[in-house]
Amino acid sequence: MTVERANEVGIPRPESEVEEAVHHLGGARRYEVLAAVMTVMFFSSMASTVVSTALPNIIADLNGLSLYAWVFTAFILASAIVIPIYGKLSDIFGRKPLYIAAIVLYVVGNVIAGFSQSMLMLVLARAVSGLGGGGMQALSQITIGDIFTPKERGRWMGVMMSAFGLASIIGPTLGGFITDHFTWRWVFWINVPFAVVPLFMLMYALPTIRNPRKVNIDYLGILALIVGLVPILFAITWIGDGDTLSTPRVAGGIIFGLVVLGLFVWQEMRADEPVIVPAFFKNRIFVVSMLASFCLALGMYGGIMFVPLFVQGVVGTSAQDSGVVLAPMMLGFIAGSFFSGQAVSRWGRYRLLALAGLVISCVGMFLFGRMTAETTNLTVVRNMVVLGIGIGGTMPLFTIAVQNAFPYRVLGQVTGTRQFFTSLGGAIGVPIMGALLNSHFQGAFVSHLSPTLRAMLRRQGAASLDPTTLISAEAQAAIHHKFAALGPQGQQLYAQFIHAVREGLAISLSDSFHVAFAFMVAALVITLFLREIPLRTHFHETAMAVTDETATLAGAAEPVRARDTA
Repeated sequence: MTVERANEVGIPRPESEVEEAVHHLGGARRYEVLAAVMTVMFFSSMASTVVSTALPNIIADLNGLSLYAWVFTAFILASAIVIPIYGKLSDIFGRKPLYIAAIVLYVVGNVIAGFSQSMLMLVLARAVSGLGGGGMQALSQITIGDIFTPKERGRWMGVMMSAFGLASIIGPTLGGFITDHFTWRWVFWINVPFAVVPLFMLMYALPTIRNPRKVNIDYLGILALIVGLVPILFAITWIGDGDTLSTPRVAGGIIFGLVVLGLFVWQEMRADEPVIVPAFFKNRIFVVSMLASFCLALGMYGGIMFVPLFVQGVVGTSAQDSGVVLAPMMLGFIAGSFFSGQAVSRWGRYRLLALAGLVISCVGMFLFGRMTAETTNLTVVRNMVVLGIGIGGTMPLFTIAVQNAFPYRVLGQVTGTRQFFTSLGGAIGVPIMGALLNSHFQGAFVSHLSPTLRAMLRRQGAASLDPTTLISAEAQAAIHHKFAALGPQGQQLYAQFIHAVREGLAISLSDSFHVAFAFMVAALVITLFLREIPLRTHFHETAMAVTDETATLAGAAEPVRARDTA
């Protein structure tokens, strides 16, 4: 491949082979890097979930119920937007400086969050944390690709995803303990010492890369990507808050964002070093993996975010420890990711494993869609385990597939882009599910009210309710107190009210799970078109080309046959 062609598609020029040699770490050194990466993964995952149990105290202290959702949304949006940028820059400057920048940003955001005096300040601090969190997520999977061959990666990615699942269980429990015994501010400050250890581990273990060539960073592309995505993601979250597509701010945000993203595509097609390389989309494995990851994330986050609401609001399980609520799903996730990681490393094949994982995910989400107000806790636990096994067994495989389909020197870009589509699916999926929940709950709730109770709530202006505000022990105690003031009939009316809430939540959540199921089926159908090539056993083997364009991307003079990669 000529220098001009490499420059044209945005792949580093041939002299980057020097960088490849520096990236590749052998012997005991790579296990030191692995330990550092897993520490970062565990720390970042736990720190992301530790906030959930502290939110009621935060809202009460800062008086910010209206910005409740933005504590999560700000983090998700910021992390999703910067993931492909980290991937691109890490291919140019190496992983170490990007890792350091990501951890520092994450720590700064958490320190500011701990000192927040208002919900707005807290939301902005969470956005800063997201800028670092996105980098930590992307670089963890990229670095696994640095130190293990494609065939080895499955085993260690499965272990790393298991660390994510374990952290998701420990995080909320730790958050509840800190909030109960100290102050909610320590939920953020506790991340600082946790960050110092992996920071120094990475500074020691990762090599420093000095790029021997002049780099033309695509600043216009980075700016256009951010400016284009932000208004669209804001518009989607506003839809989740109850707006419609015809609302001026929603319509304006989507139209403006699409126009700027169009300019982003134009800029990427002419840039020397594009953030997202247009030529990658000529590779069928890449396109199928991106679309499947996006649809899977749309459905997956619907399960992860709204299963606790079903458990707490419909089944009636205590919400004191939300880590316990999701523990069965996370245990299934750990088992699924560990098994699929070991299997793909042993067999060297990923397509059938991905299809099997998606089938199990579809079955799990289908079972969620069949749940009613009479569903028992044991049934919910069974469904969570099934869904967790399916998702855990699938998620690492798309990363392995795209990493295997491209040369090592673009590892960061293809891995970051895949994670970007996954994060984008989550950022879009949660507001969509929230909007469905809110719109369907009102009708289902009112239809289960007695005429007397319906008239009473209408007089008090409480006929329209937000279901997420009704499931906490404090909210239910306040509602019970109001009904008790009505005299002897108050207890009966309260029982009718709670019954209507449970039935309304069960029906509306079932509708949301049906939509999530449809997204997962779409991911399954898309994955049927996933092309499989044998996993490479060396770093510098060229991936088999599925098209002539892919061969050019891989740096081959002609398409490489399957026998060359066996």
